Amino acid sequence: MNRPLTGIRVIALEQYMAAPYCSMLLADAGAEVIKIERPGTGDPRRSIPPFAEGENGEKKAGGFMAYNRNKKSFALNMRTDDGKKIYKELIKTADVVIENLRPGSTDKMGIGYNDLKEINPKLIYAAISGFGRMEGYEGPDSNRPAFDIVAEAMSGIMHLVGFEDKPPSWTIYGMADVYSGLCTSFAIMQALFMRERTGKGQFVDSAMLDNMLSLNERMAMLYSITGNEPHRGRLTHLYPRGAFKCKDGYLALNVPDDMVWSRLCTAMEREDLINDDRSNTGTARAGNAEFLGPIIEGWLSQRTRAEAEKELNGNGVPVGSVYTAKDVFESEQIQKRKALVNIHDPDVGAYQFARGPVMLSDAPEIETNPAPKLGEHTYEILNEILHYSENQIIELQNTKTIQLL
Repeated sequence: MNRPLTGIRVIALEQYMAAPYCSMLLADAGAEVIKIERPGTGDPRRSIPPFAEGENGEKKAGGFMAYNRNKKSFALNMRTDDGKKIYKELIKTADVVIENLRPGSTDKMGIGYNDLKEINPKLIYAAISGFGRMEGYEGPDSNRPAFDIVAEAMSGIMHLVGFEDKPPSWTIYGMADVYSGLCTSFAIMQALFMRERTGKGQFVDSAMLDNMLSLNERMAMLYSITGNEPHRGRLTHLYPRGAFKCKDGYLALNVPDDMVWSRLCTAMEREDLINDDRSNTGTARAGNAEFLGPIIEGWLSQRTRAEAEKELNGNGVPVGSVYTAKDVFESEQIQKRKALVNIHDPDVGAYQFARGPVMLSDAPEIETNPAPKLGEHTYEILNEILHYSENQIIELQNTKTIQLL
C-alpha cells in the first residue's frame, strides 16, 4: 500500500529548520524529497551541535538527523551555469519546490518561481520567509531576513509568554520554524488538490510572521472585540490556570468555567469555595489568586503528580503532569501512540525523534530512513532521473559542479 504522496517529487532548496521540517513531513507522507545541498558544506545544520558519535568516530548533527529523514541528498553547486542548468532539468520532472533562502536570492540566480513556471507550468513553488513574498502583498519588511524568535516577537506571542514582573520570553527553540513548516505543508497539500482540478501549479507564500499571528488568534480576537491588550502571566477572567507544584514535580491545571471549578473544589473537599464570593466566578477567582493559590498548592503538596492526576481526572478536572524530556521518553501513552520514531543510522547508531502529528487509518506507517550523507544520492539522481552518463557525471565532479559520496 502506498503512502498518500507516493509518486510526488519534491525539490527542497532548503536550510536550517522551517523548510527542512516541511519537506520532512512530505517525505513521511511518501513524497520523494530531493534535498539540494552545497558541495563541501551542505545544509548549515549539518555543523550545529549536538552531535551523535558512532563507534568509528564519525559525528552527525542531531538537528540535521531529526529534520531530514526519508530524504535524498543532491550536492549541487547552484552558483555555476552547469549547476543551474541541471537544477532546471530536475525541475521539469518535479511536482513541488520548497525553498527558504533569503528573499530575492533565487530570482537573482534566475531560478525563482517566475523562471521555473515557464519550464514547468504544473509546478507548485512554496517559499518560506520571515515576512512574505507574494506580489501584491509585500510590506516594508518583506526583504528582511528572520529567525524564529523574530516572528515570535513581532506576532505578539513573545509579549504574552512568561510572568508579569519578568521580561518577555520565547516559547521553545524553533517554534516559528516548525509551525511554519507545518503550515506550509498544509498549503502545499491544498495546492496539489487544486492542481488535480485545474492542471495548474501555483506560488505558495508562507510567512513566519503570518503563521505565528494565526497561532496567536486569541490575542487578535480580544483586542478587536474589547480594545484591551492581554498581558503575560495575568488573566483577568479565569483562575486557576498554570503549573502547580506536587510532591514530585508540577501539574498543569486549567479551570475555564464555574462547572470545572465546582469539580475541583469537590475533589479537594472544599465545597465551601464553590459559592464563596471570592471564588464563585472566573473574574472573582482571578482577583483572589493570592488567596486561592495556597489552598490549591497545599492540597497538591500532599500528592504526587500521578496521584493528583488520578483524583482530579476522576472528578472531571482535566489535568496533566508537566513532563521533562525523561518523562516524555518513559511515557506509556507516548510509546503506545508511537509518537517517537526509531531511526537507525549506520554510522552513529539508533536514536528516537519526534514523529509528525498526522496519523491516517488507511495508510501504512511512515518510513524511517536516516538523514542522508552529503551527496549520497547525487549519482542516482543524475543517472536515473536525468539520464546523465558515467563520463558526464565524472566531468561534473571534476569541475566541482557536483559532489559524489
